[in-house]
Amino acid sequence: MAERSFKAEVEHLRKGAGDTFTGEGILALTKALLENGVGYVGGYQGAPISHLMDVLADAEELMTEYGVRFEANASEAAAAAMLSASVHYPIRGAVAFKGAVGVNVASDALANLSSSGVKGGALIIVGEDYGEGSSIMQERSHPFAMKSQIWLMDPRPNLPSIVKAVGDGFQLSEASSTPVMMMVRIRGCHVTGSFETRDNIRPPLTVGEALANPKRDFSRVVLPPMSFKHEKEKIEERWPAAEKFIVENGLNEQFGPKDAPVGIVLQGGMYNGVIRALQRLGLADLYGNSQIPLYVLNVTYPVVKDEFLDFCEGKEAVLVVEEGQPEFIEQMLSTMLYRARSETRLHGKDLLPMAGEYTGQVLIDAVQGFLREAAPDLLPAIGRAPNTPAVAIPDLSKTVPIRPPGFCTGCPERPIFAAMKLVEEELGQHQITADIGCHLFATLPPFEIGGSTMGYGLGPASNAAFDAGAKAGPGARRPISIVGDGGFWHNGLSTSIGNMVFNKSDGVAIIVDNFYSAATGGQDVLSSRADNATKSTKNPITRALAGVGVPWIRQIDRTYDVKRMRDTLREALTTDAPGPRVIVASSECMLNKQRREKPLRAKAIKEGRRVEAPRFGVDEAVCTGDHACMRLSGCPSLGLKKLDDPLRDDPVAAIDQSCVGCGNCGEVADAAVLCPSFYRADIVHNPGRFEVWLDGVRAKWRNRLARRRAARRLTFEAAA
Repeated sequence: MAERSFKAEVEHLRKGAGDTFTGEGILALTKALLENGVGYVGGYQGAPISHLMDVLADAEELMTEYGVRFEANASEAAAAAMLSASVHYPIRGAVAFKGAVGVNVASDALANLSSSGVKGGALIIVGEDYGEGSSIMQERSHPFAMKSQIWLMDPRPNLPSIVKAVGDGFQLSEASSTPVMMMVRIRGCHVTGSFETRDNIRPPLTVGEALANPKRDFSRVVLPPMSFKHEKEKIEERWPAAEKFIVENGLNEQFGPKDAPVGIVLQGGMYNGVIRALQRLGLADLYGNSQIPLYVLNVTYPVVKDEFLDFCEGKEAVLVVEEGQPEFIEQMLSTMLYRARSETRLHGKDLLPMAGEYTGQVLIDAVQGFLREAAPDLLPAIGRAPNTPAVAIPDLSKTVPIRPPGFCTGCPERPIFAAMKLVEEELGQHQITADIGCHLFATLPPFEIGGSTMGYGLGPASNAAFDAGAKAGPGARRPISIVGDGGFWHNGLSTSIGNMVFNKSDGVAIIVDNFYSAATGGQDVLSSRADNATKSTKNPITRALAGVGVPWIRQIDRTYDVKRMRDTLREALTTDAPGPRVIVASSECMLNKQRREKPLRAKAIKEGRRVEAPRFGVDEAVCTGDHACMRLSGCPSLGLKKLDDPLRDDPVAAIDQSCVGCGNCGEVADAAVLCPSFYRADIVHNPGRFEVWLDGVRAKWRNRLARRRAARRLTFEAAA
């Protein structure tokens, strides 16, 4: 069950010539693919293009009508390899995945694809989430494009530009026989706007038609001596053809006056931020008309030397706005100016931060600083006078609490790590590696479990150096590894579990199975237990484990059973049975479960049907206030409450209205032998007549007993 359904929006993809389409960038990308005769589409979900994969999945029926093949690939490597269909056939293909990490996973296939070259347009849509909003290490896709000589597009983040870039990307790919990478940033994926649509078209050659007439060309296979010929082709044929296409079709854009003492060169994705900075400085209007010449690189690799030098002609200084590091574009432009013996001064990272996201304030300060130094007369009167200190930004770190990411309320992964904490209290600390996914939150308080993460599905492989386990020497304990079901099917089965089996690992692996690729938006995986009309689900992880030879397997179908989780983990760490030992801990992702059940429950209540919903609470009279339950739970719904009782200074535990009734807090308290203060209450909506009568009787007895107790209570009154 994907995080969001686009079934309604997908119907707008049928719009034809003369219509206007309004929606998000990801929908515009899908519409552009259909308008440009794409023959096949694939990809792997990951921010910020997870929703693009959801759109493509929801649009699969529509794409099939046009003869377009769609595949939700098992990994980014599988998606990139899919583009081999464009090597021998004039079929346009596109795949999408998360930027830096997706490119890393797909690197082998992308490098081979770039070497062999393509006949049909091959477009790699990478979701670039560089900056503080990113969920990964801070890297860029740009150096990979340079290394393998894949042309890189970075279109301006508005819908008409994004749609145009898709068509330009396919044509550029075909004109230069080279795959093209198109970078879409977070704001580009989710920006909302409109564009005039064209008719969707069937691919001139479909995948089915190609299968009926297969072709092969040995010269395109990456083997020596052809691989060396491919390298010469890149330099002598493909690169010049790409530059010629870029110039003749105006892929890069120039705005503002032709003649000026200064100018700004910027990545297309930085356009909105730069134009907003100029507006704030009074140097551009609301319609984007700039008083400063702008050279917008919608194609950031290759950079066309003659086009850039023509822009610099007559200018004393140019500012390069390039987000991220190293400053590949700035270095390239510096070399061009040096070799041309140009007197134009180049500014960039001397005025802009070397690393980090270029926010609005960062760009305002950089542009203003550049103009002060290079052309102070261009700054309007509203700009600050030289040497005037900037307005101090208050430090909010002492006012606003830090909010690190964490497990959702009721997350079934939380009890797994509570059980691990209990086992470690008994057996001692263990070497633990984490993995990419929601379970990575266990490295944070209150669990603080797992000290490293090396990549999706690589949790157990990350412990390979320690997999001798208890056999390593006196006092050595077995290592524990974590991997999610999404990571397991991505590449964990072969790279991690297969590695453990082959090397007879003595370690323990825990596969966190929450029925979906939950961290990327709840997409189905092979082991999902939901019905999927177009994908194969309900393939048990345990069968795959047995198939590769894991000798010791335990399946737990309810992770909220903390006692069983604890006992099973203890058994895995102490048994004499040969390893590796794998525990499959399964419970449905609570977020997806609530998305599915809440609307059904609300509908039933509205229709007057009886609905029973469990809720948990804390008995204030029983709670001791030691808060041990929080140290083993960490649930967002479990907080503190100050009592009015003057004899009790410490706040007690309390459960707020966000509780989803998973029961983890009570299970943890029971397994850890904590105070029995947790209770369960079943809230009944639309009760029957007997239940209403019975509740009235109970209320009378509760009130009577409460009055009796109050009458016997010892009270003290102040002396007059």
